[in-house]
Amino acid sequence: MLTRRTALTAAISLAAGASMGAARAAAPLVRTGAPGFYRYSVGGFEVTVVNDGVSRMPIGDGFVSNVPTADVKAALSALFMDPNIYAGPYNPIFVNTGSKLVLIDTGTGEGAFRASNGLNGRMQSTLSAAGIDPAAVDAVIISHYHGDHINGLLRADGSPAFPNAEVLVPAREHQFWFDDGEVGRAKNPRVADGAKNVRRVIAGAILKRLRTYEWDADVVPGIRAVGTPGHTPGHTSLVLSSEGKQIFVQGDVTHAPFLFARHPDWHFMLDVDAVAAQATRHKIYDMLVAERMLVQGFHYPFPALGHVEREGDGYREVLVPWNTTL
Repeated sequence: MLTRRTALTAAISLAAGASMGAARAAAPLVRTGAPGFYRYSVGGFEVTVVNDGVSRMPIGDGFVSNVPTADVKAALSALFMDPNIYAGPYNPIFVNTGSKLVLIDTGTGEGAFRASNGLNGRMQSTLSAAGIDPAAVDAVIISHYHGDHINGLLRADGSPAFPNAEVLVPAREHQFWFDDGEVGRAKNPRVADGAKNVRRVIAGAILKRLRTYEWDADVVPGIRAVGTPGHTPGHTSLVLSSEGKQIFVQGDVTHAPFLFARHPDWHFMLDVDAVAAQATRHKIYDMLVAERMLVQGFHYPFPALGHVEREGDGYREVLVPWNTTL
């Protein structure tokens, strides 16, 4: 029953609460997270994954060329993702072999950081947090010549991002992108623009530092090149081996695994030879399943390390648990 006393007590309480609330200023929204790097060991090697951010691409006709767009959107919706946007992360890695500091692929570059308002091109700004000096990098190994793998060779002013590093590229990849005849015969219409970017980046000081490598041989001791063509003609994956431990660094054998590992027969719009890329995905993922080998995926969700297992007509990624100790 409401009495004069209880009403007065309630009014005093409300007034006190309002006064306390007014005394506290609202905390500002931060809008950014922590720098994205993750470190783990492969035998005697130390691997540091440095997140370069993410792209956001509309899902339109042709995003996957051999299935209806509605199927792609349904696959994203089933995973609680925006069906209209493909969010693709970028995850270059640094490998400290004990004798060399090696970067595998470079991300989108410092220029992209400015152009995207920080959405991607984040690697250079994260290196100090990860304790990595760009001048200490001995070699940059490139898996293939798409922009998200080579543009980070340059700073925003066009100078080399890793000034003391040798640049190691697949011989077949280099030959393709600098051959006007091969570029002109490519069926994928995006190849021509890709070639213009390749010739912009792989020039000047970068070209002077460049050396090509062959498949089925060590690029540097403990890092072996494996031919995985299709996404591009010279697309290359790498196997890190140390003290009986191995990691398969897959480049773009698949892009986001929740689409292209689970649906390995889908033809992604950036595949230069989609049929060859499809065959490579099955070959490599069958091997990863059979050998239970860990895989580092450039476009996997950060920190982009996991196993794969068979699921239906495709494969499913099983990401490793986060671990703060090596």
